[in-house]
Parts: sequence; structure tokens; C-alpha cells
Amino acid sequence: MKLASLKHGRDGRLVIVSDDLAWYADAGAVAPTLQAALDDWDRLEGDLRNLATDLNHEAIPRERFHEREAAAPLPRAFQWADGSAYVNHVALVRQARGAEMPESFWHDPLMYQGGSDGFLGPRDDIPLKDESWGCDLEAEVVVVTGDVPMGVSARDALDHVRLVGLTNDVSLRNLIPGELAKGFGFFQSKPASAMSPVFVTPDALGDWWRDGKLHRKLMVDLNGEPFGRAEAGEDMTFDFGTLIAHAAKTRNLGAGTIIGSGTVSNRDADGGPGKPIADGGVGYSCLAEVRTVETILRGKPETSFLKAGDTVRIWAEDDRHHPVFGVIEQTVTAL
Repeated sequence: MKLASLKHGRDGRLVIVSDDLAWYADAGAVAPTLQAALDDWDRLEGDLRNLATDLNHEAIPRERFHEREAAAPLPRAFQWADGSAYVNHVALVRQARGAEMPESFWHDPLMYQGGSDGFLGPRDDIPLKDESWGCDLEAEVVVVTGDVPMGVSARDALDHVRLVGLTNDVSLRNLIPGELAKGFGFFQSKPASAMSPVFVTPDALGDWWRDGKLHRKLMVDLNGEPFGRAEAGEDMTFDFGTLIAHAAKTRNLGAGTIIGSGTVSNRDADGGPGKPIADGGVGYSCLAEVRTVETILRGKPETSFLKAGDTVRIWAEDDRHHPVFGVIEQTVTAL
């Protein structure tokens, strides 16, 4: 089952989207918004699935689904917590600045609580006031949970995953060091993130969703050129069950909590830093990582951060090369 929100008010209008992403049916008779559906998931899931079946069999009225008309599936959420499941990414960044990585990073996930009062739609521009802030893309996988009890185990946490999707977790890299130096975490350096046009129930992903990981390539293009083709299911130190359990160690998580994987990152086949696609590697899911590799190999970064007019495209494909979650496609615009 694939769910989306068309742009309408603050919280969008919930629709069911066909498996091929070509059509939608209004879900307002079941729940007006995705948050309302998540709040009462156990009672409403069956009705939503029946609607999805009818849509895919063309048994109910339907309309063309245009991704430009979609808001983020959850235009605002009660909670957005982003992890760093690909420790390879963290290790590379720290290596580039000559900082030793604590051993604890391999068994205790990093996580920060980001702004969730407003997400960008999948085709919304990335607003940027100052290019010196170092605007970066971050292609990630996300899950949306139902209600999660405090102290849940990593295994049981996966039972609370309701939906899976993608995000472009926009970062302002040059603001991060100053914020972290205060010892109080990210804030200004983490503006609004964009979400994929649709979120998908885990069962609809079949074998692509197993062991708390999405086993698909995360495709990233930058200005029309291939930039990243990392395998989301590989080199993921912490699966989503572990990330959810980490977030719920000392608190309950409310329905509609979004948990991010952090930047998807693969090491090269020889165990070293990843290589650009042009050099036979799988590329990168953020600019900071390619800049890090350039620093390690050649002493300084050569790739610039995003500038006004740059376009980012993020998606994951099925076996027929069709997008599974739709496509995030954004252009940086100067404010």
C-alpha cells in the first residue's frame, strides 16, 4: 500500500496511490490526513488496504497522481529523529579532520532530534539565504512508526514500523562546527528536509524490506549527472529496529514519529573510501562525503556545496527501473 498527501492546508489531504504511482484515490472517507490514519492505525488499516486494492483493480474513481501536487506524506510530524546508521560515513568525516572516532560509535547510535513542524514537498525548492553556509543534500531512508512503548527491544521495535520512505535531509555544513562546539547539538544547521512523494507499507516492499533495512540502491543525481548509487541495505551498522529502540530508551514514541537512517554510505570493494561513479564506484549520498574523500586523498576538498540553480534528484527503483517511492527532485533557490 502506498500513501501520499496532496497539498491542502497544513496537513495535506490523504490519498491512496496505485502501485505504479500513476493514479490516486481520495482516502478522506477513511481518514482526512495521514496523521489521523496513524493515530488510529489498528482500526483504519484494513479500510485503507481495501481502498488500495480497489484502486489497483480500477474498481473506484481515480485521478492522475502528479508528484508536483504532493506535499510530504506527513507535511508536519510530531517527531523527526535522525540517526547515523552508516558508521562508515561518520568514520570518513572524522578521518578527514584528523579526529579519532570513539569505539562506542560502533555499538551506540548517534541521533539528533530535528525540526518536524514543516517538511518540504518532494518537488519543492530548497530555499538558501547564504551560499557560504555550505548547503548539502543528504539522501536517506526513513521509517514512520506507530505508537512505540518506552524500553522496546530492537526486535520488537520493527513491529511498530508502519511506513517506509526517503528523505533529502538538507544540511548547512559550514554552520555545523560552530553549533557542535557549543556542546548542544544541531539547530540552525538543519533546515527543513524534503520527503519522498509516497510512503510505502513494509509488506508492499516484499523481500526488499528485511532485517530492518531497505535493500535497494539509493539513486542520487546532481545537475542531471549520476552522483550516488549506494546500496541502502549494505554497510548499515544499525538497522531501523535498533534506531527505534535507541530513540525509545527513555520515552514513548508517538504515532507518526519519523526515524531517519542518516546518510547512506558504502565503502569501496577494497575496504577503502567510496569512489565516484565515474571511477567505477557507487558514488555518494551527500557532498560532505565526497569532499571528505578528496581531503583524505588529495589534502583538500575540490567539490563545492550546493549553489542557487543546482538540482538534486533522489529515488529508489524496483526491478523494472520504476521509482518505488516516487522521486525527490529539488532546485536550490536563493532567498
